[in-house]
Amino acid sequence: MQDTKVKELDKVVIRFSGDSGDGMQLVGTLFSNLSAELGNEIITFPDYPAEIRAPHGTLSGVSGFQVQLGAKKVYTPGDKTDVLIAMNPAALSVNAQFLKPDSVVIIDTDSFLKSDLERALFKTEDPFEELGLTSVQVVAAPITQMCKDCLKDISDNKQALRSRNIFALGLVCWLFNRPLSIVEKLLTEKFKKKPAVLSANILVLQAGFNYGHNIHAAVSTYRIESTPHKKGFYTDVNGNKATAYGLIAAAEKAGLPLFLGSYPITPATDIMQELTARKELGVKVMQTEDEIAGICTAIGASFAGHLAATNTSGPGLALKSEAIGLAVIAEIPLVIVDVQRSGPSTGMPTKSEQTDLMQALYGRNGESPAVVMAATSPTDCFDAAFWASKIALEHMTPVILLTDGYIANGSSAWRIPDMEEYPEINPPYVTEEMQKGWTPYKRNLENDVRYWAKPGTEGFQHRIGGLEKEYTTSVICTDPDNHQKMVNTRQDKIDKIADKLPLQEVFGDQDADMLVVGWGGTYGHLSEAVDDIRKAGKKVAFTHFRFINPLPKNTEEIMRQYKKVIVVEQNLGQFANFLRSKIGGFNPYQFNRVKGQPFIVVRLVEEITKLIEG
Repeated sequence: MQDTKVKELDKVVIRFSGDSGDGMQLVGTLFSNLSAELGNEIITFPDYPAEIRAPHGTLSGVSGFQVQLGAKKVYTPGDKTDVLIAMNPAALSVNAQFLKPDSVVIIDTDSFLKSDLERALFKTEDPFEELGLTSVQVVAAPITQMCKDCLKDISDNKQALRSRNIFALGLVCWLFNRPLSIVEKLLTEKFKKKPAVLSANILVLQAGFNYGHNIHAAVSTYRIESTPHKKGFYTDVNGNKATAYGLIAAAEKAGLPLFLGSYPITPATDIMQELTARKELGVKVMQTEDEIAGICTAIGASFAGHLAATNTSGPGLALKSEAIGLAVIAEIPLVIVDVQRSGPSTGMPTKSEQTDLMQALYGRNGESPAVVMAATSPTDCFDAAFWASKIALEHMTPVILLTDGYIANGSSAWRIPDMEEYPEINPPYVTEEMQKGWTPYKRNLENDVRYWAKPGTEGFQHRIGGLEKEYTTSVICTDPDNHQKMVNTRQDKIDKIADKLPLQEVFGDQDADMLVVGWGGTYGHLSEAVDDIRKAGKKVAFTHFRFINPLPKNTEEIMRQYKKVIVVEQNLGQFANFLRSKIGGFNPYQFNRVKGQPFIVVRLVEEITKLIEG
């Protein structure tokens, strides 16, 4: 037996990969939770196949879960992997492009038989040589057989096959010097109602860890130091769960019940599922027959005095467009969460893009202005959902919150916030003094926000609807001058929200000639790219937008300070074009990729550096 080499790293990238039924998402999540509990910074990227169950062992059925963990701040799940767990040849083939030269690759030799290689379209019996992977460190273990041997006295072969992922997790825990006690606790929580399955998994986990100690190979192990954190309670949270928590927090802060009208759609369904499990907090969830019914029930709940929300993805946002227009003209608070995915049409449901921005801004008939926001990270989904709810309630308007599949499914370590640090939410309720001469569209003339009379408030009986109303009396009206006034008023109401938004911040070198601009879920990749460029001695500044409509008040001032501005987004230039429409004579450079996958930081660095150098 040879001594193992211990690498001490600031950050490391691990990718679990196999068939969609191999449990890669589970073990990836368990390892991420373990690392977060030990004080590491983490960012994860679950990468699901588009097919529900592709043929076993084929390239199209590969499922992956990537996590980057570090001793200091990490922004992305990483470009290249230090460790790959490939449960079959297809997983090795698909992920070969992401391997660093000296990566550790763990394989199950029982799944690398000739038939498995042929199914993954290998032409030879040596997949590593065929792929040109001559410098990687291979840990070739008969994982399937060892699981069978470990469980032969307590379980059948079916359970042994299902436990292969847990054996691999034990091996990875050894590789990273991780204690098993935390993993055992997490497994106990997951399988507490299935004691036989729990016992089998703990046995297999320990077997994988012990196999690592006895391995007869010179393979690197890793040590990642923990990060000192601000005191508090921490958990590993994904974007969808954080969005649900943000809505709950806003409802509690506003003193209102929370209602969600929803129809299941990938990748947004988890928001509905999380809120469904929160009945003890007074959350009401209605799963409807379609997207249109989902938003219409939310509109009814809002009229009745709830904080109302609906969640969807791009195809569902298209279906909800007429009802959003109703919320605009009725001027009632509503939060619409759009977890963007690849399109058009059905597109690629499990892949991520930023291609719904123009739909969110303009995808309604008539002049229908609505607030548009975008969350920047899995944990920021909490704050973004809170802000979306606050704006909706205080300004009596629909707010469209854009997240995307990458941050919705991805997770990072999150400090559970102290809600005393968050601002109050004060809807513009009618007061008893307003009874005389009150009409449903009576407004605060400073911000053009109409007052809110919840049904049942004595003396404030009213109705609202989708037909245009007269500005003063609130009765149905088709007068052209009145329509012009109402259109202008609804737009002014949205524009004046900018007075309440925080000013846009710029990071990096304030004296740079180049400004990098992003929005939404690309924050982590752009932050890391800008950091790498500055470490290389180049000056660059960076600003990232959460508030899109209206834009922060200092947006134009920032854009005009720099000789070169590049807008980077996962579409063909939607935000760049929006900025052009808002800032006269402004014509930024663009970097656009629409691949359904997160940006590659190295490519961002290359393109931005080229532009800096002219």
